[in-house]
Amino acid sequence: MLSKVKTCVLQGLNGSIVEVETDISRGLPMFNIVGLADISIKESKDRVRTAIKNSGYEFPLSRITVNLAPANTRKEGSQLDLAIAVGILASTEIIKNNIIEDTCFIGELSLDGNISRVDGALPITISLMELGIKKVIIPFDNRDECKVVNNIDIIPVKSIKDLVSYLNEELIIDSYSAISQIFYDEEDYSCDDFSDIKGQQALKRSMEVAAAGHHNVIILGPPGSGKTMVARRLPSILPKLTFEEALEVTKIYSIAGLLNNKSIITSRPFRSPHHTASAISLIGGGRVPKPGEISLSHHGVLFLDELPEFSKNVIEVLRQPMEDGAVTISRVNATLTYPTRFMLIASMNPCPCGYYGDPVHECSCSQKNIERYLGKISGPLLDRIDIHIEVTPVNYSELDNHTDKIESSKEIRERVNKARDIQVNRYKGENIFSNSQLSPKNINKYCKLDTKGKKLIKEAFERLGLSARAYNKVLKVARTIADLDGKENIESCHLAEAIQYRSLDRKYW
Repeated sequence: MLSKVKTCVLQGLNGSIVEVETDISRGLPMFNIVGLADISIKESKDRVRTAIKNSGYEFPLSRITVNLAPANTRKEGSQLDLAIAVGILASTEIIKNNIIEDTCFIGELSLDGNISRVDGALPITISLMELGIKKVIIPFDNRDECKVVNNIDIIPVKSIKDLVSYLNEELIIDSYSAISQIFYDEEDYSCDDFSDIKGQQALKRSMEVAAAGHHNVIILGPPGSGKTMVARRLPSILPKLTFEEALEVTKIYSIAGLLNNKSIITSRPFRSPHHTASAISLIGGGRVPKPGEISLSHHGVLFLDELPEFSKNVIEVLRQPMEDGAVTISRVNATLTYPTRFMLIASMNPCPCGYYGDPVHECSCSQKNIERYLGKISGPLLDRIDIHIEVTPVNYSELDNHTDKIESSKEIRERVNKARDIQVNRYKGENIFSNSQLSPKNINKYCKLDTKGKKLIKEAFERLGLSARAYNKVLKVARTIADLDGKENIESCHLAEAIQYRSLDRKYW
């Protein structure tokens, strides 16, 4: 008897429906799976056979052929186990065909007949909803992850036995509903607060500007000057994720298997890979490409501490994703694209010993070693970083000051939110959400300068030897500073502050 069951496979963040056609006919006992299946699906034969037997059902001693259609699409992942098992049970009339026509099945089988959680359940469910599927059967352990999706019935099931009883209308399992409203009611503030930081007003100001316009930052200074401390507190002043942004981030973490039983990620990601990380771990890859650190930082922060300690080829792979907001990874098995709209925060010492230019400590590095150390950071990469800030060590009087009130992250975040609201309203309908996303065409439209401003930027361009990209970066940062100031037009004071954030590469490189 022939049965047809729907399931889904992922290609990047998008899923496509796969029809599992199962035919049981007379002949020598044989179990074949055809349709461009990878090794994990080929191995499902043994899992399906044992799970059906251990669930108390008879496995047919016949010729079983399972076709995964369309046959020209490569399929991979253990989430097809459940659909194959349901196809066999439907072909042997243990369950009824007409009940499963509008339903999609995803889940991995354990040998005792239980249904195990799978990676990527959320993007699969979202894709199925967009493709018009009305009901999806998922593993019970994926229920919280998938219940954020509207307009589709989510049926969480623990075992094959429960699934057969449900499909035969012998057991009632309530569907899960979406929780988008609950998400908006949640507050999420980082335990690390800007009020912990004494001194470094210029550094804190630059981080506020970066947070308001989603700008990349590089911080240069000697050891102990607070570079890492400030960077780790940046998420505490970033605006809250919108529900749509949270879904995008959660989809990426679901594919990577990093959700850890969370229903949805409500705080902006903060990723800080060690400097021994490879280019593949940073950008993503594998036989079937998985998201890397730059995609796991989507809508959040990628912090690269001690930037020159990274291999130069690792640093250089950041250039294209920083500009495009996406990375395309090509392998023999697949070519997949993942989003990469992250804020890059990089910190570094001015030399190998860390004390070049320090007013207190003497540098022990030779000029050649300093040049080799700084040479790991290329000009094209620096050009793509909006804000350059140099810091000096905090003096004792600032550390011992217990009288002056230090602004908290909540106070700074309020100003950042106001600036972001201005940007959202200004760019409504243009698919732009922050000043850092402005194209050259939009810069001419939204970053107009008066006569005084044009004279100032011209002088800076010629004296600092800015590139065209650096010129655009200055205007974007100036636009953000004006938004923080609540000004409709960019004034010379806003432009002057933005220019100050571009002098670092001309001083050391």
